[in-house]
Amino acid sequence: MPLPAAFAGRLRVPVIAAPMFLISGPDLVVSCCRNGVVGSFPALNQRSTAGFADWLDEISGRLDDADDAAPFGVNLVVHRSNPRLEADLAVVIERRVPLIITSLGLNRDLIKAVHGYGGLVFHDVINLAFAAKAADAGVDGLIAVLAGAGGHAGPLNPFAALADIRRIFDGTLILGGALSTGAQVAAVRMAGADMAYLGTRFMATQESMAPEALRSMLLGASAADIVYTPAISGVHGNFLRPSILAAGRDPDDLSKPASLDFGATEAKAWRDIWAAGQGVGTIDDLPAAADLCLRLANEYEAALAGAGRLSCRAVGEPVG
Repeated sequence: MPLPAAFAGRLRVPVIAAPMFLISGPDLVVSCCRNGVVGSFPALNQRSTAGFADWLDEISGRLDDADDAAPFGVNLVVHRSNPRLEADLAVVIERRVPLIITSLGLNRDLIKAVHGYGGLVFHDVINLAFAAKAADAGVDGLIAVLAGAGGHAGPLNPFAALADIRRIFDGTLILGGALSTGAQVAAVRMAGADMAYLGTRFMATQESMAPEALRSMLLGASAADIVYTPAISGVHGNFLRPSILAAGRDPDDLSKPASLDFGATEAKAWRDIWAAGQGVGTIDDLPAAADLCLRLANEYEAALAGAGRLSCRAVGEPVG
């Protein structure tokens, strides 16, 4: 499917910088949007609805003079453990936020409300069952957060998942999971997705709110340092082994927490134990977000331009 009409002519590369809890803020969102990538952040990164509204006003104000900037998005946690959903949604409607990324639950009234002012709703899914429910609820896009993605992610192979989801959904399809380069974004497009969802790569930028210890950990980590476990938040996710050790827990002997933690409370599960994806091994620098966006775009265009050379048949050779 083509990208949403609201995205037309506003993307340098078909990428969403994923909303990362305690990591994504106005500086990262604005820099991404000004450089042709959809920037986003979780509403819960501001610890009050009033603070959330202030961030929306700041982002909108800083993008006012950039008519061709990419749209920005906000993540709303729909799970019942989020006591701010109703209040934050009211702010979203009042500010007419272009893109809402919902996760950890579906809310048909929310979808209807966002559509009411012309906004888009993309929904995180980790398996085909969740994808089918979201498609039936009328979301505009499905974000398949699959094997290797940082934070809450499903175990499915992305190629299998993309094929299955396309059978039931003809909206915008976004793929996340261990993606860090523009060439990988091109591969995602060739595999049948419309956009790529990058989190960990944008975590390692100058504008992210990642603490210095996490930045250093990202630069020294590889896929072998990622632990897939439900023991941090109560739901399976990918986390950095060194951060689990630093928090005084044994990554090889973890017990599931008594209650779910999706970031709606001040919890050590996200403040001290850090999520990251298996693509962390490709990260060896901390660029400005603008430079990263340009790098991704250049790598993406180069990969597409070179794709024809991969053909097993010589140019001009007849088929059969």
